[in-house]
Amino acid sequence: MALKQITSRLALRATPLIRLKPNKTVNLGWRGFSAAPQQVQPSITASAALLQRKRLYSTISSALYGEGSSIDASKKNILPEFDLKGKVVVVSGGAQGLGLALSEALIEAGATVHALDLQDKPETEDFQRVASLSLSLNDKEFVYHRIDVTHRLQVDQTFAEISEAEEGHIDGVLAAAGIQNICPALEYKSEDFDKMLRVNVTGCFNVARAGAKQMVEAGNGGSILMIASMSGSIANKGLICPAYNASKAAVVQLGRNLASEWGVHNIRVNTLSPGYIRTNMLTSLFDSHPGMEQQWEGDNMLGRLSTPDEYRGAAVFLMSKASSFMTGADLKIDGGHTAW
Repeated sequence: MALKQITSRLALRATPLIRLKPNKTVNLGWRGFSAAPQQVQPSITASAALLQRKRLYSTISSALYGEGSSIDASKKNILPEFDLKGKVVVVSGGAQGLGLALSEALIEAGATVHALDLQDKPETEDFQRVASLSLSLNDKEFVYHRIDVTHRLQVDQTFAEISEAEEGHIDGVLAAAGIQNICPALEYKSEDFDKMLRVNVTGCFNVARAGAKQMVEAGNGGSILMIASMSGSIANKGLICPAYNASKAAVVQLGRNLASEWGVHNIRVNTLSPGYIRTNMLTSLFDSHPGMEQQWEGDNMLGRLSTPDEYRGAAVFLMSKASSFMTGADLKIDGGHTAW
């Protein structure tokens, strides 16, 4: 039966969609599909259904990849657009917290990741675990670069060195470096306000710009993801941090403008706005502010705080071909906090 006949006449019954290459003919020979003039068996045991499905996958695998192929057709084409194998991604703030969690996800998706941060040398158990994971999964080092993202020349030099080490290409940039400070506006010192904007906005711009420069020179395009916050869209009830919120609103707007400017180079720029994330820093904050944790949990529709690993899928999505037509967007993952 020709491919067009198969796709037009078969009705799937509790089975995954399997894409076939053009000009391939597959004799299914399995009654788990209903295909005229066959009729579906009125009943079938679970074990028999499993056996038939395995036989189907084997038949399709042989048709697509040759007789004796060991490729499991059920897994061969499961969302290959998320694959980051061979891609190089630079993550600022990558030595800890959310940046480290997202670095781990990118590594698991196949990427080679370079982490930028302000520490002399990260020696935490979590960082070492991710470094070991990179070697075991991809045979690539999780390379660390000590850097201050507010120093533009240092950022430019570091990206140039990474590009040279990676044979002239950087495919993705994830700007996650940032700081937070809770302080009433009437008590905020100008130097503290300036520092907040310098790290969260100027630092983010420096990293994105340096990455885009290497992408333009290589001519291969790429993806840039900047970590904003739901606090860039709202005023947080019970959380007094005017400088932080202003800085994250600036990151969202920066993302839109860079996307409009760099789209001609096939560079996509998006922002991710997380909700409240349970981190070590946040735990310390709760210890000093009784009742704040319970209030924050009640402020979203799920009644809890998020964890860093709940943003892993979004990072891989926005760094990969899965989001190839997405740019200038702000992706909110906040438990419904801003949807009230």
